[in-house]
Amino acid sequence: MRRWSRARAQTEPIAALVAVFAVCLGLLTYTGVLGSAMPRSERTLAPTTLSAVQDRITSNGIVHPDRLEGASSANPDGYHLNVTLSAGSHEWHEGSIPPKNSDAIDAATATVSVQVGPGDIHPGTLRVVVWP
Repeated sequence: MRRWSRARAQTEPIAALVAVFAVCLGLLTYTGVLGSAMPRSERTLAPTTLSAVQDRITSNGIVHPDRLEGASSANPDGYHLNVTLSAGSHEWHEGSIPPKNSDAIDAATATVSVQVGPGDIHPGTLRVVVWP
């Protein structure tokens, strides 16, 4: 015959809260130390910048080359940016000319729809190059 008691297997609420706090503090400390020990890469600059440029020059999913002017202002602080849009035999550029043969260059490319003229939409390529 089993007897049940209200005093069995219970913990004081304050002791339980202290235990939960200690576990959370331990996890925060562990992730903080692990995060600072991992090497950081700045190779995500180009994809992020490409997304920002695409947002500035795209309307209803179509890139408008006339909106390309000023797109180079989407560059990250302390970096230079070159934006190139090409569709068929057409090509548009915005920003500084990237240096040749540099390991510090980061680039990203996306396939986009480009409005070459009124009602004239072609597949194209949007490329951003970011460097310090």
